[in-house]
Amino acid sequence: MSLKPMIVITGAAGLIGSGVVRYLNDLGYGHLVLVDDLKDGEKWKNLVGKEFVTLISRYALFDWLKGREDEVDAVIHLGACSDTVETNADYLMENNVRFSIRLAEWALGFNKRFIYASSASTYGDGALGFSDDESMIGSLKPLNMYAFSKQLVDLWMKRENVLGRVVGLKYFNVYGPNEYHKKHMASMVFKMMQKAKSDGVIQLYKSNDPAFADGGQLRDFIYVKDAVRMTCAFLEPQYRSVGGLFNIGQGIATTWNELADALFSALGVKTNIQYVDMPSALIGQYQNYTCADMSKWQRQFGANPSLCRVTPVQEAVLDYVQGYLLTQARW
Repeated sequence: MSLKPMIVITGAAGLIGSGVVRYLNDLGYGHLVLVDDLKDGEKWKNLVGKEFVTLISRYALFDWLKGREDEVDAVIHLGACSDTVETNADYLMENNVRFSIRLAEWALGFNKRFIYASSASTYGDGALGFSDDESMIGSLKPLNMYAFSKQLVDLWMKRENVLGRVVGLKYFNVYGPNEYHKKHMASMVFKMMQKAKSDGVIQLYKSNDPAFADGGQLRDFIYVKDAVRMTCAFLEPQYRSVGGLFNIGQGIATTWNELADALFSALGVKTNIQYVDMPSALIGQYQNYTCADMSKWQRQFGANPSLCRVTPVQEAVLDYVQGYLLTQARW
């Protein structure tokens, strides 16, 4: 494998992060520095068989970076607490906001490519739409502290006038291989697979809004393989000067019912859905509809079909179930 510029990837053992490592390895990049806190779980298994230089804790990252300013070419910052029901605001401020800003300052100070994970959760209830227009950042109203922590980083980038020098990615509902470790934060495809196999039925929330049927709430689901390809596009030479916020989604909304149908179809069994009441704690912060506005992406990458093609939900769920979940395989 040829030696290419060193890339630092935080959250490297996570769903998107480990996919980025796999994708870059496949492109010939092995000079990768992976940053994650593996703790006592099995997240480490997402890195088995992948090529990288070293794996370090986020607590050791800034010490490791000292004196290596000339070696590092880019930083892909995906590490964060992504628990939408996390209530410890101080922890989220330290882990998601201050750490991200400090890393961005390092990258900007040494003129390194900096790509970071924002989130579609910053759009709140969607009343203002789902446009990645940077002039809208200050008007958005996140529904939980996790989303607010992501918005605060976007706001810092705008306030410091550096959005044009970085890339912030607003990921929508990402699902796919390498999320075995995520537990209650795993995608609904992963959770539905477990219920379908154990109970033969999938439970979906009843609607809390008369505009939506039970299970008819809509989300923009994007397969992790597509999200990874889109993320890594900003490392390509012809796009190295591109900056700003970008949605990472399909631009197509799918109902929970359709997602469940795709899962049962992938398993080769009849659809069996049961509707249950939505927990009271979720009612005030539940997104009944999300759909990425991909017009900015199309304007920027429209001439490159490989960067604009997304895998339809039915096809992606089939690949995920048959290629990974049934055999516990990893990407």
